[in-house]
Amino acid sequence: MNRQVIILTDVKAEPTGEVFEILSAADISFLATDLPETRKTAASTSADSNPNSCPPLAVIYEVRADSNAEKLALVIRCAATEWPSVPVVACRVELTERLKCGATPLTTEQLKLLGFRAVADSPAQLPALLRQVEEIPGTGELKLPDEFKSIPERGAFSLPTHARSEELRIAFALLASLHLASSQKEAAQAALAGVARLINADRWSIFLVSQASTENLTFAPLTSGDVSTNGELAFDEEWQDELVDGFAQPAKAETSATHEAAAVMKAVRMSEHGRRVMAVPLIKSERVLGVLEGIRSSADQHSFSRSETALLEALAISIAAALANSVRIAEAERLSLTDDLTRLHNARYLRQFLVNEIKRARRYSSSVAAIFLDLDDFKLVNDQHGHLVGSHVLMEVAALLLPSVRDTDCVVRYGGDEFLLILPDARLEDALQVAERTRAKIERHQFNGGRRLKISLTASLGVATFPQHALSPQQLIACADRAMYHAKAANKNCVWVVHDSTAARASDHPDTDPTIPTQFQRIPDEKLIS
Repeated sequence: MNRQVIILTDVKAEPTGEVFEILSAADISFLATDLPETRKTAASTSADSNPNSCPPLAVIYEVRADSNAEKLALVIRCAATEWPSVPVVACRVELTERLKCGATPLTTEQLKLLGFRAVADSPAQLPALLRQVEEIPGTGELKLPDEFKSIPERGAFSLPTHARSEELRIAFALLASLHLASSQKEAAQAALAGVARLINADRWSIFLVSQASTENLTFAPLTSGDVSTNGELAFDEEWQDELVDGFAQPAKAETSATHEAAAVMKAVRMSEHGRRVMAVPLIKSERVLGVLEGIRSSADQHSFSRSETALLEALAISIAAALANSVRIAEAERLSLTDDLTRLHNARYLRQFLVNEIKRARRYSSSVAAIFLDLDDFKLVNDQHGHLVGSHVLMEVAALLLPSVRDTDCVVRYGGDEFLLILPDARLEDALQVAERTRAKIERHQFNGGRRLKISLTASLGVATFPQHALSPQQLIACADRAMYHAKAANKNCVWVVHDSTAARASDHPDTDPTIPTQFQRIPDEKLIS
């Protein structure tokens, strides 16, 4: 870790004793300066230091009793001017004095909106946050270690004490259904199905919130609909049909109450255009993810009561958590099927995709083509220019491959400098054209490696098709792989295709030959796909 930080204070003074002790114990050196002295300090620091030395790890600002939003914005601007690209970390100090003087502390979310990269609620948290600043460059999300996490809100574990047994039963079914949701939309639909049975309203909606700043909130409808309040909430076929049909209606525009609920982060009840409206923010980790909105269309209907509001506020904690978790689950699934470097699909996704496509090809008597691609002498790129350049070249290759195929095709980084292209509903002749076009494109391209280099590469490609050459996913990949090795042996930079028990250069392959024998023994249909 770069063990030097800049500490900004409101007045010229040494940092608080606790901050000094914490940083010293963590072996982190610091330079303390107040805002008026910042420019002079930054200049002297630049002049006295080695021009090749690293910039400070972070700029730390001690948020004191008289710190307000205007002053904090000035701090951010000042730090950005003097130390560009260096993250600014807020450290709360003198919280007791701040509360005594009647000031309302700014929330962590408000401080981050002003531009602070991370917020330490006490000086003791600084070493952990600074370690994460170094490990997560850029604008990645910083989270405190488990020992610094606050206790979850008590409302997440309890419903209002005045709730009736029937309300509790439905609320329990609602919370259980949230755990079964596999997507954000499904979680929202399950939430509205339960809420509609708990509280009478003509329409329920959930809007997602995109928050660029406190003044710029945009709302996107996630799900909306009119759901009957009659009947019991149960995990049956009727309930599933209601989820699909009841919320298929297009969502209408959000109300003013929804805007206000997201802005103030509190439930809002009001009358609007002759309607009774209630909006409850869905908050997770001090961030408004969305808003739950209920509308009673007639002014003759009663306003939403305080007890109804309290019940929704309790449920909103779990609804927000389900929405946030569903996004994380979807992202985790996506990452598990994606290559970290090239962002192409990986071998795990390949198996799922290829099994499904071969099943479909058998059902409709169509074909699936596989193109195995291996870069020629790629090791020389790593040896001559380093692995970072090699990694960047692989990303450039991925960018070349994607435009060469259809949206329905699959491009996979199989491993190292090996790639696999799967072309559903493609004949052998179609696959050979794609392979040759891809080979020529790689040969013509000048790869820069991220450093304005001019690196020339070629590739060897092998082609095979189902069911002409193989009868299973594993056999298809093996045939294409073997053809690629024949291309390697044939002086590289060419396309070969499986032909009988050997392989043939693509240019020597006949236009059509449906009688080409296969070296594989046909296996029973029920074991065809593994």
